[in-house]
Formats: sequence, structure tokens, C-alpha cells
Amino acid sequence: MQLLSSRLFLRPVEARDLHTLFAIYGDPGTQMFNPAGPFPDLAFTEEVLTRWLAHWQCYPFGNWAICLRERSDEVLGFGGLTVREFAGRPVNNLGYRLAKTAWGNGYATEFARTVIAYGFDHCQLPVIDAAVREDHLASQQVLEKAGLRCYDRVEDIPGAPASLVYELRAQSWRDQGTPR
Repeated sequence: MQLLSSRLFLRPVEARDLHTLFAIYGDPGTQMFNPAGPFPDLAFTEEVLTRWLAHWQCYPFGNWAICLRERSDEVLGFGGLTVREFAGRPVNNLGYRLAKTAWGNGYATEFARTVIAYGFDHCQLPVIDAAVREDHLASQQVLEKAGLRCYDRVEDIPGAPASLVYELRAQSWRDQGTPR
């Protein structure tokens, strides 16, 4: 399912995204808030991409390649909605990672709002969650601008400090008229 926003074109990830995925997720700068660190190599990246492709076979949502509308062949980052577990409970997790060259342009917020609208309107999800490191203030701001609110902490990476957990319920999103 391709999605459009005012500036972004989102398409489901494809096998051809392997090298771009590694370039973004293998960059220590884009992973500075991830205790697991950058992707170590192409083989690991291929395993992740294979899981992402399989997710699309099970659900009407997954990870998208994030591109500008006017340059849809140039990937700025990746993100999406995936089914994960937080503290033993399944959640519809919103996540994203942009190349450093795309930071500071509002793309993450625009992406998040677009995907949230898709999740609630098209997929009829009851709630969308996200986990973020306590020291990752920029990502927290993106989630808050997109309408999510912090409600808990979760031990999501063994041996690392807990992440903050954010959520947005479909009814709250509709009641608040959260920007799309």
C-alpha cells in the first residue's frame, strides 16, 4: 500500500532496498539512541529486511521506504507500523529512522501522522504505540506532535535502560482531530 502526504511518498519496502537500509541503519549516527547499535553487516540487514517483507504478508501494514514525492526513487529513511511485544503484550508499534541528511525538515512528524491516519482509518487499529529512549528528545517531540502520549516504560532491550512507551488510541485521535 503506497501512501502520500504533502511532501512524502511511502511505498512498502522491497528487496532492492537492502543497501539503502544498511546505509541508514548501519550508520552509528542514526543509531546513537539505540543501545543495540548500528546494523553490523549486510547479512544482518538482509535478515531484518526479510522479516519486514514477511510482515506485509501477514498484515495490511508494515515498513515503508520514505521518499520525497518529487524524488520517489531516492529513499530518505524507513519506518512503519509493525506488530511487536512490549512487556509480553502485543502492540502496533510505530517506528522510523531517517538518514541524517533528512533530519530537521519535519519529515518524521509528517511520516508519523500519515501512517497513524492509515492505521486508524484503513486498518481500523484500536491503538498505536511507540517506544523511544528517554534521552531521545527529538523523537519524543515527533511522537507528541503526532498525538501520542507517554504512559509507561518498557524493558525492550536486555541490559539497557527502559524505553518510554507512548500510545494513541483511535477514539482519542478522532476526538482530538489530530492533524493528518
